[in-house]
Amino acid sequence: MSSMAFLSHPYFFAALTLLVVQFLFRKLSKRDGKRYHPVAGTVFNQMINFHRLHHYMTHLAAKHRTYRLLNLFRYEVYTAEPSNVEYILKTNFENYGKGLYNYQNLKDLLGDGIFTVDGEKWREQRKISSHEFSTKMLRDFSVSVFRKNAAKLADIVSESATSNSSLEIQDLFMRSTLDSIFQVAFGTELDSMCGSSQEGKIFADAFDASSALTLYRYVDVFWKIKKFLNIRSEAKLRKTTKVLDEFVLNLIKNRIQQMQISRGGSDSKREDILSRFLQVKGYDSTYLRDIILNFVIAGKDTTAATLSWFMYMLCKYPAVQEKAAEEVKEATNTKSISSYTEFASSVTDEALEKMNYLHAAITETLRLYPAVPVDAKICFSDDTLPDGYSVNKGDMVSYQPYAMGRMKFIWGDDAEDFRPERWLDENGIFKQESPFKFTAFQAGPRICLGKEFAYRQMKIFSAVLLGCFRFRLNDEKRNVTYKTMINLHIDGGLEIKALHR
Repeated sequence: MSSMAFLSHPYFFAALTLLVVQFLFRKLSKRDGKRYHPVAGTVFNQMINFHRLHHYMTHLAAKHRTYRLLNLFRYEVYTAEPSNVEYILKTNFENYGKGLYNYQNLKDLLGDGIFTVDGEKWREQRKISSHEFSTKMLRDFSVSVFRKNAAKLADIVSESATSNSSLEIQDLFMRSTLDSIFQVAFGTELDSMCGSSQEGKIFADAFDASSALTLYRYVDVFWKIKKFLNIRSEAKLRKTTKVLDEFVLNLIKNRIQQMQISRGGSDSKREDILSRFLQVKGYDSTYLRDIILNFVIAGKDTTAATLSWFMYMLCKYPAVQEKAAEEVKEATNTKSISSYTEFASSVTDEALEKMNYLHAAITETLRLYPAVPVDAKICFSDDTLPDGYSVNKGDMVSYQPYAMGRMKFIWGDDAEDFRPERWLDENGIFKQESPFKFTAFQAGPRICLGKEFAYRQMKIFSAVLLGCFRFRLNDEKRNVTYKTMINLHIDGGLEIKALHR
């Protein structure tokens, strides 16, 4: 953008005023002896760069490991420094939470679920969820669901390979993981993958739209006015969240009725998360809606988006694809495949344990394309970060998994290269990195409860697809990039071609 064009931009004078006000405020409120972050821009710069937001933020992180952006009501502090991440997520955990700011932004979509609340509500949900994720019952149930849906997905890919037609694989992953998480969370067959549920498609579309519109609130300083007037983006969000509410509340109502009818029968021993929550404590339907919808956003979008980027990486790096496929065949002891269901059943826990290279390739994908590219907290009282920069009470403090994955000071000169080998030791065994360096699953007390659950699903899906097919991009020249929303989706999806092995 030329300097004259920028001067004529509608946000220029608002940004200039904001800079002056913030500068004066900073001078008046400065505490002696405290080091202040460089000011890298304003929230209006984020709005201008919204379509390429993570590129913009990565550029700033490379210049300043920790910096501020100016907002109308607070400073926004962003960091890519691992020592700061550890301090925020673990060492001084109690001082950094969702806070009222995040809660207000996320509430219409996620309500009082685990991703929006602090304190007792968070602890209660975390405790029950932690117990449920650790049960063998849920593990076994989820694995059977993943294998079944991976085989169904392989059937669809097979038809495409036979007819030599292209596939929009992200859409298929989104529908497949939605089917999986719905069965695990609600015990309900949604079957959006096969297109037999129009309700499922409506729900999925409303879910994606709500996610994008919710994230936009973080850069739209006028969203509360729009909500009050029920116009533009906020009018759309109201409409899409109403679809979600009606769908989920209806499911909960039906499940409660089923459990009342068959007290002591088979429905009282159901393995899905909703039934387990209903057995633990009598929650009201709205709170249950919040809890379960948080599970859906955690289990659907994150996994599907990662699998989509993983498929993109496999197509860009065919040698990695072949090496992973060879490992799958060795681990499952497969000579030939007569049925996708049968092959999926051969992807046992024991076989998955042997797939170190596949695990490394998925992890390398998450390093470069984390499902949650930025995570924001609110500072509850004045503080100083380990790198010496001060943070004021009420500041938004965010760490940046997307930018951190591209920082040479963290990963070396090849930080931007896709290299699964960086995750393997000299014996080819997967080695962990510090969660404060590899931040895709958060860390500390809020570390992702579903981490192993997610890896299991991604490895089962990947193993089944790689064991049966080769993949290439439908258009090698297309510029593949992300859509700016809460999770890192591929903008416009990913068209690929599949070939039978």
